[in-house]
Amino acid sequence: MSNPLQLSIVNFNKDAYIIVEGKQRADNFYIIRTGKVRISKEVEVVEEEGGNILGPGDFFGVVSTMSSHSHIETAQAITDVSLISVHRDQYGLLIEKNSPVAMKIIEGFSRRMRYLDEALARLTNKSSRENDPNHLFEVAEYYAKQNQYNLAYYAYYHYVKLFPKGEYMQKAMERMAKIQPYAKPVFLDGSDTTFTRTYPKNTMIFAESMPGKELYIIQKGSVKISKLVGGTEVLLAVLKPGDIFGEMSLIENKPRSASAIAYEDTVLLAVNKDNFARMVTTQPQIIARLTQLLAERIWFIYKQLANTLLKDPVAKMYDALLIQLEKARVPIRGGESYTFDIGPKELINMVGLPMAEGNNALRVLLQNPRIKAVDNRIFTSDVEEILKQANYYRKMQRIEQARKEQRRY
Repeated sequence: MSNPLQLSIVNFNKDAYIIVEGKQRADNFYIIRTGKVRISKEVEVVEEEGGNILGPGDFFGVVSTMSSHSHIETAQAITDVSLISVHRDQYGLLIEKNSPVAMKIIEGFSRRMRYLDEALARLTNKSSRENDPNHLFEVAEYYAKQNQYNLAYYAYYHYVKLFPKGEYMQKAMERMAKIQPYAKPVFLDGSDTTFTRTYPKNTMIFAESMPGKELYIIQKGSVKISKLVGGTEVLLAVLKPGDIFGEMSLIENKPRSASAIAYEDTVLLAVNKDNFARMVTTQPQIIARLTQLLAERIWFIYKQLANTLLKDPVAKMYDALLIQLEKARVPIRGGESYTFDIGPKELINMVGLPMAEGNNALRVLLQNPRIKAVDNRIFTSDVEEILKQANYYRKMQRIEQARKEQRRY
């Protein structure tokens, strides 16, 4: 016999604060029954898609609750409100009993991800190339130059298939013929019958700019998610067994925003639209995991968006390192050392600085005796120093802004 779903109804008077940005231990999220709620952030980089006023049927607090991070927003009642309060542990049961709510949350998350991703690309001058047909050809060219023929052949093949009248059609055909003897791509056209698939190391699962019709759950091995930015491959993540990827193309029918490559011999479970609809009702634990994954990504993008508002390049770097610590849930304790997964070059790229300006900021950062670059990884002998410096630079920027405001009047 399954456990009963335990939801509670909570009421707030007009003007009451329901959740407060920065508060730790977000354990509950809310679905609005009646009334209206305003969502705001200390650093309002972009307005929420659809506005910042929520009404009946809308939900808030899900990102922080499902990612187990601090709240990224403040919610205030602008009328008397009645809310359904859902504890994190009850989410799986909520999906089982009410799958439309789960689908609404996942679809809402997916739209929010796209919107925030595009805003971040605009603010860091990294314009999205997903919808440019030539970008897939550029991906193929990049990997061909790196002698990664499995990856190059896969991207050329899909460019030819998707854009038979494309600008580089002839060139792509010639390149494919040339590298074919050295290339061993797998599942070039996916498979409608094989849902458990084995990808040898350094084979392409999908390339950025391709349309997507499946999401994947890693059963064994690991997958590299990367993206070409300004002619350079930027590593976005290395995913491990149990991780889910490719979900946004499946949910939204948009082109892939990054490439997925087998980092070692890897076994994947492929889930198409039909399977996904069944999975919502039959495998709520996977849908709960997907919600956690999307929540984690949205939390991270909000932090990156706030980083774009910092003026000082060194401030951006300290803040980016602090975000990495928060993301990895590293306890901030004095004297604790930590080696980051990123090196100096990735840090410069992460905060969207031109290389020359980034190198200057990096020199200042590395003058701090508690921070070093070791084996192309950033290392700190004291994680608390990162927090102190990030807070110091934010405080200095607030003081400078206040001075400017005073001078204006």
